[in-house]
Amino acid sequence: MKSESRKEEIIRAASILFKEKGYSAVTMRDLAKAMGIKAASLYNHIDSKQEILSTIIIELAEEFTTGMNQIVNSKVDAIKKLENIIDLHIDVTLRNSDGLASLNNDWMHLEEKNLQYFEKMRQEYEENFRAIVKNGVDREEIKPFNIEIMVFSTLSTLRTLYLWYPKQKNIDAEILKHDMISVLLKGMV
Repeated sequence: MKSESRKEEIIRAASILFKEKGYSAVTMRDLAKAMGIKAASLYNHIDSKQEILSTIIIELAEEFTTGMNQIVNSKVDAIKKLENIIDLHIDVTLRNSDGLASLNNDWMHLEEKNLQYFEKMRQEYEENFRAIVKNGVDREEIKPFNIEIMVFSTLSTLRTLYLWYPKQKNIDAEILKHDMISVLLKGMV
């Protein structure tokens, strides 16, 4: 296993603080204190708090985009694509629930260039998700409910998984995947 660089340690510590307090409330002094170092030492590894936020959000958004592109281009039916999307969200959540807090709650604090880039990725992700659902409905693989409601319901659940799952003590990752796929795609009844 590769050891974590100092920059990666800073980003991980910042992710935790941003999740607890929100990006705006965290100072570089807070981050340095949490790491047990002087604030000036942080600047040997990063340029700004904005760089940290951008790194967290853009890396996660790119991971979701890459995963979605692979799913879209796969030669499987809509149901399997949706299962793969659920798997993607669960895997990313299990690896980086702290970073997902910034992705979901602090993206609007990105500087313009990164903000536009993030918004483009998010929009394309949602359009791809919507297209998969629509294709499934058109092929009668998915029930013909309102597509926007299906997209909203599924993505809302997946996007907030980072809040709920860390509090669960007795739910194994494989059970989480199996049951979420069953509930989100087949319903409870």
